[in-house]
Amino acid sequence: MSVRGIRGATTVEHDDAKEVLQATESLVLEMAESNQFKPEDIVSIIVSTTVDVKAAFPAKAIRSIEGWTYVPVMCTHEIDVPGSMRKCIRVMMNVNTSKKQEEIQHIYQNNAVQLRPDLQKQQ
Repeated sequence: MSVRGIRGATTVEHDDAKEVLQATESLVLEMAESNQFKPEDIVSIIVSTTVDVKAAFPAKAIRSIEGWTYVPVMCTHEIDVPGSMRKCIRVMMNVNTSKKQEEIQHIYQNNAVQLRPDLQKQQ
């Protein structure tokens, strides 16, 4: 068993609390399903948002998922680089798993698929 980092990102159309929470929940649930882990396997989660996402804490969505209450989650803002993607939510999960690094499925949704096309699942 090793600790592996699992990347994920999504975007929202509007800085709206409901939209931020729904997008975050959708992302982390797909990350868990694609990589076949349970909440108790998670060491910690860091969530970052671009500075234009401030209507809600994405961590609230994660803590609200059934069984995820005790997962350690922290939110922060991304560096505001000129020309970078807007309204983006990024997730870094550290998970105990027996998977090899190259077996990890990194998940990108909505406009965030542009961030790392090299890590997209083979369809």
